[in-house]
Amino acid sequence: MCVLCGIGLGISGAILQQVLRNPLAAPDTLAVSAGARLALGLVTVFAPGLFGIGRDLIAIAGALASTVIVLTIARARQYSPISTILAGLVVSLYCGALATILVLAKDRYLVGLFIWGSGSLSQQSWQPALDLGLRLILTLLPLALLMRPLSVLDAGPELARIVGVRVERVRLYAIGLAVLLAAFVTSAVGVIGFIGLAAPALVSVGRIQRFPSRCIWSGIMGALILLVTDICVQLAAGKTGAFFPTGAVTAVIGSPLLLLLLSRMRTRPHQQDLNEPAFGPQALSQRWTLPVYLALGGGLAGLTIVLLLIGRAPDGSWYLLGPNAFADVLPWRLPRMLGAAGAGGLLAIAGYILQRVTRNPMASPEIMGVSAGAVLGAAATLFLFGGSYMFSLTASTVTGSFVALLFVLAISARRSAAPERILLAGVALSALADALVGLLMASGSPSAVLLLAWMSGSSAGIGLPAAAMTAAAAVILLCVAFLGSRWLKILPLGGSTALSLGVPVVSSRLLLFVLAAVMTAIATPIIGPITFVGLMAPHAVRLSGIRSVPAGLALSALVGALLMTLADALARTIAFPMQLPTGILASLLAGPILLYLIAHEGRPR
Repeated sequence: MCVLCGIGLGISGAILQQVLRNPLAAPDTLAVSAGARLALGLVTVFAPGLFGIGRDLIAIAGALASTVIVLTIARARQYSPISTILAGLVVSLYCGALATILVLAKDRYLVGLFIWGSGSLSQQSWQPALDLGLRLILTLLPLALLMRPLSVLDAGPELARIVGVRVERVRLYAIGLAVLLAAFVTSAVGVIGFIGLAAPALVSVGRIQRFPSRCIWSGIMGALILLVTDICVQLAAGKTGAFFPTGAVTAVIGSPLLLLLLSRMRTRPHQQDLNEPAFGPQALSQRWTLPVYLALGGGLAGLTIVLLLIGRAPDGSWYLLGPNAFADVLPWRLPRMLGAAGAGGLLAIAGYILQRVTRNPMASPEIMGVSAGAVLGAAATLFLFGGSYMFSLTASTVTGSFVALLFVLAISARRSAAPERILLAGVALSALADALVGLLMASGSPSAVLLLAWMSGSSAGIGLPAAAMTAAAAVILLCVAFLGSRWLKILPLGGSTALSLGVPVVSSRLLLFVLAAVMTAIATPIIGPITFVGLMAPHAVRLSGIRSVPAGLALSALVGALLMTLADALARTIAFPMQLPTGILASLLAGPILLYLIAHEGRPR
């Protein structure tokens, strides 16, 4: 089973990285695992009788459903890499948010989902391995017919079209096969997502040029990583090895290996399809005038005031806060809204900076590993000391964030802070953190539910001093970001162009990365490791036609602040007297908006 799962996930990741032209592409990019997990959670809670047809069929149905949604959205852009990756990320986060709400509401019924979600290779007979092997063979046979057109894609989409390759159709077929490979593995053993990213990345160390060879060696590398990991789990755990999720341990072993070999790795930066808008400063043509900015700012300020005054009475009825109740209610309501707005603005600015510096639409605070460091710090506090005191939790998350930042920069600095290597180092660190958290979750400790609740993000317990400091930090660091506007304008043009224009590429990248990390470290203790805002806000601004870098920074901050403010207002009202997690509601609120923008970008008007 180890060998089969490793082969399937390794080849799936190699296909996706070839088609999407992005070293961060993996089966999780297209929401395969997230869809399967959500489907199992929904069936467990609402229709347990459906398990009679087989758990694997339910997982496959969920994975395929989420992928169909991704491909339907990307179809408007001819399955271009940027649109496909963004749609996959948004759908994955959306499914994850829904699954988290289910777990928080029905944790008694979904404890087993922790272990399955971390990937368990425990088997009781040969039949599951035989079934998976047959499915993989039937899926890999059509792949042989796509090897030549997929190899031609190395020359770029335009040259591929010239030699007769139907690029959009090849992309669709290849993505479909990659998704089937990952879905079959996920349905058989659960989520083992790191293999799909790590195996092709490690193969790139060997400088293998031809795609068929990369595909084969990615499958071999995936099988070796998973096999070695499972043997180590069995030897270390002994009789209890069946209860340890091998998928989580895979990232524990594979992440350090990926980090060690990162300096030798040959990464292929994202190649822009000429039929889609560029990501640089010349991407869009619409200009916004000063009256539009003033009207937008006034509207956002008015909406914020309205959200601050709306509430629920003890009998559940809605009301608008009157002047007589200000002194009693605002001390409770204002800090959480102010803190949420400040944290949302910080994450949005950080996302805007990261996406421009790296020229990668997948870049967000999570990708740098900063949020992963914060999660590890919070997990250490909860599991080692058994408490969730605000001061100790804040100190541990900030410390974890900066340790993660220093680690990523130290790994990537050997290659002049190349954006691709910084992103890969961040992804490897994030996978390591997720794996360790998954192991803690699977342990059954009561602190696991506390950690999950913190990760979902809630600003309910914040005081006014902390909220004011967060909002002030957002304003101050936004002004600091304005000082780097010239760098942010020129760096997306490429390193050589930036050098010719007098930009110190290495130092400017490092300073901007540090600035983004500081913003993330400040925001994470307030609302948890919420990265959807850092992904969504910059793209909403870019797709709305903003060309100016200072305007993009400011409007990204406004969108992030408004999104978190609205999410906080909904969190304290829609399920009154229960308090829902602000971060999860932000994901559920922003997801449809971003999906709509992705689907309609570039359509004729």
